[in-house]
Order: sequence, then structure tokens, then C-alpha cells
Amino acid sequence: MSQYLQLTISSFEQNQQEILIAALMESEFEGIEESETVLLAYIKENDFDEMKLKGLQNSFHFDYKIKSIPDQNWNALWESNFDPVIVSDFVAIRAHFHKRIADVKHEIVITPKMSFGTGHHATTFMMVQQMRSLDFQNKSVFDFGTGTGILAILAEKMGATSILAIDNDAWSIENAMENTKTNLCKYIKIEKADKINEDNRFDIILANINKNVIIDNLKALASIMKADAILLLSGLLAADEHEVKQVASKFGLYQTNKAERNNWICLQYQREN
Repeated sequence: MSQYLQLTISSFEQNQQEILIAALMESEFEGIEESETVLLAYIKENDFDEMKLKGLQNSFHFDYKIKSIPDQNWNALWESNFDPVIVSDFVAIRAHFHKRIADVKHEIVITPKMSFGTGHHATTFMMVQQMRSLDFQNKSVFDFGTGTGILAILAEKMGATSILAIDNDAWSIENAMENTKTNLCKYIKIEKADKINEDNRFDIILANINKNVIIDNLKALASIMKADAILLLSGLLAADEHEVKQVASKFGLYQTNKAERNNWICLQYQREN
């Protein structure tokens, strides 16, 4: 298992926090814990580029400290900072050590390891919210950058019967497999992959990653959409909307819905027929 670094980032402008988080996520950081004055950012030691971080420091004017996180301490650290997430009466996301949560339609139990997507971040929260309005019954679903597997698990709980979830991170694959097993999922196939197989076709595509990865893959995502398919995108800041919309239009995609939370957005697209 990869060694991780924890960066404690402080002394940044509060009104820049969400933009800074997005910049960190686009620089290979895989998990970020937020507080009012400090960010704890996690990255594989092999992926860490201090020159790139100093470039961000020049733009955002923050201080930082680095420490190594031994593998054997990681799960305890992550679990100690994980609280249940409740999305109205629709979904509750909790760890195995939490009590069952009543009065929600779907309950998802996860092991809160390093993988991005525990429901705490605004983008995952919005993806879950937007999925509520979609019809997943007997549908095929592609979860691009599955992380913890939460969105794939929810898709199955909502009735999807064919789900492909991919990620390029071994830790995420391991975590997603564990979480799908915990939730007794039967229709989710998890694969470690960097590229989208354009021979596939899906009814619903879920992509909660970051702007650069989304833009780089919009052509491939459009190519695997069935005629009436829905593409749900997040990991985007409000300022990213115009650029994403411009690129999407080149591949015959038009925006049908939008949600916003804490300066992050979730966009829904369909194909022109």
C-alpha cells in the first residue's frame, strides 16, 4: 500500500478556501479535511510535487507543514474524523461503528478509508441529491472515478441492474470493493482503469472528479451515452461552468440542470439527438 503524506495548510484567505481545495484536488491530492482555519490534505508520497505546491502557495499565500502518515495508522485517523452524513430523508451514509439511522429511504455503510467520496464534501452531497430525481430502475450505470463506491452503491439501491465503476487508484478499488460487499451489492462491477472503454453504452453516467479530468474525458463520456442518457458531473467550482459548457457543446451535449453548494456545482447533461 502506498505511503501517504498529510499537509497541514493554514493562513489562507477564507474566501479562497473552496478554490484552493479544487486546486489541490487537481494536483493529485486525494482527500481533504476542512475546518475554518486549516485544511488537512492527503497525497501519495510518490505523487507529491513540492514545486507544484509552492506554485499554489504563490497564488494562495498559505503556510504548510508536511508529515508522513504510516499505513497502519491511516484507517484509525480517517475513522476518527468521520461522522454520519444525512441527505434529507433520502440517504444516510455511515460507518460500521455508527448506529443505524432511521427514517431515511437508503442507508449506505462504508469503511471510511482514504478514498474520496464519503458524502461530506459538497460535490458528493450534491451528486447524491441530484440522483434522487433520476430513474435508475433497470438502468445501466457508469461511475467514473468511483472512489469509495458510494454513488455506484446508491445507484443499485435505486434499482440499477448493471453498474460499471472504475478508478485509477488501487486504494479506491480496494475500498470500493469492500464497501459494495458490505452493502450486499450484486450488480456492481469494479475495475481499475485509466481510460474509458468507448465500446460500452450506458443510461446514466456519474462523474464526480475534477474539472481537468472531466474536460479531458467529455468526448469519451459523450460517446458512451445512450440516446436518452443522463450525464451527471461534479467536482467542479461555479467558475468552471462556462468552460465545461463550451467543451460539452462540441460533443453534442446540452445542460439540463444545475445544483450549487458552497461554491461547488453539479451539472446535468444530455445528448442532442
